[in-house]
Amino acid sequence: MERSLMKGNEALAEAAIRAGCKCFFGYPITPQTELSAYMAKRMEKSGGVFLQAESEIAAINMVLGAASTGVRAMTSSSSPGVSLKAEGISYMAGSDLPGLIINVQRGGPGLGSIQPAQSDYNQATHAMGHGDFHILVYAPCSVQEMVDTVTLAFDKADQYRMPAMILADGLLGQMMEPVTFPEPRTTLPDKSDWAANGHGNKREHHIINSLYLDAPLLEAKVQERFKRYAIIEETETDAELYCCDDAEIVVTAYGASARVSKSAVTAARRKGIKAGLCRPKTLWPFPKKELCEATKHASHILDVEMSMGQMIDDVRLATECRLPVSFFGRTGGVIPTPAEVLAEIEKLAGGAE
Repeated sequence: MERSLMKGNEALAEAAIRAGCKCFFGYPITPQTELSAYMAKRMEKSGGVFLQAESEIAAINMVLGAASTGVRAMTSSSSPGVSLKAEGISYMAGSDLPGLIINVQRGGPGLGSIQPAQSDYNQATHAMGHGDFHILVYAPCSVQEMVDTVTLAFDKADQYRMPAMILADGLLGQMMEPVTFPEPRTTLPDKSDWAANGHGNKREHHIINSLYLDAPLLEAKVQERFKRYAIIEETETDAELYCCDDAEIVVTAYGASARVSKSAVTAARRKGIKAGLCRPKTLWPFPKKELCEATKHASHILDVEMSMGQMIDDVRLATECRLPVSFFGRTGGVIPTPAEVLAEIEKLAGGAE
């Protein structure tokens, strides 16, 4: 298959078009603006709709409306913009609507910086809006994996009728790598049993709604969703395990931090240190089984992030606190280096202080 050299943001956009996305609504923000710009050029030519909304709040509510008709719809933004979308994402979850949100993270809090970061982990996995709900959260670590994850995220969002997020970062969004794209989707899931796309006096009305004034009815709706979530947690986790078969020190990292950590693990192996890497590809559901498998011979875990340590509690919970978990991270848009991560591994192995 033909390979193309593409920037991560543009590759995400092309992958969405090929996955059958027909509606994109967004608002410019660095470092994801190239995604929106690419959509502006390509969507109409591919039979879709591009609309630059007046705000991030407007954009996510347009996604809600388009998704209600059964079409594949998406939006993209970066950290502060995603915060503005949180209410609409909760409405989508409460309406059982699929859709794709891409967060190309930057440093925070507040306006922060435009440099890469991973400080939206807690928001995406634990608090992506008000109420009892989850969204699917994927964490690719290369441009090719971002391309592959777009189709997966759309498919799983449709399968489980819930929003999905790709949690990227400014490094992945701005870097260029060779990629191979799948053929465009010609067949998409049938949503005729729930989509509000015109009844033609041939069926009952389909109502898309997240408001339930009857408390027991709302409770039943939430409980039904959590039954779905339990199935997802059992069947949809994924992680890459690298050099974990005999690893005594296992590094946990996702996204861009995992690229850095993989280089550090390789360097540690050259020095005779039995290190390994567990890279979650799904952040929700968190890959508990995979992490337990990766750490079955380990005596220590090192969590590496571009944040102050937002994933570390999930790492501890997944391993039931049976292993000590250390942390190394950079924040505010600073990217850790392989040498820094290697130094932390060496400390845990009893090397340099």
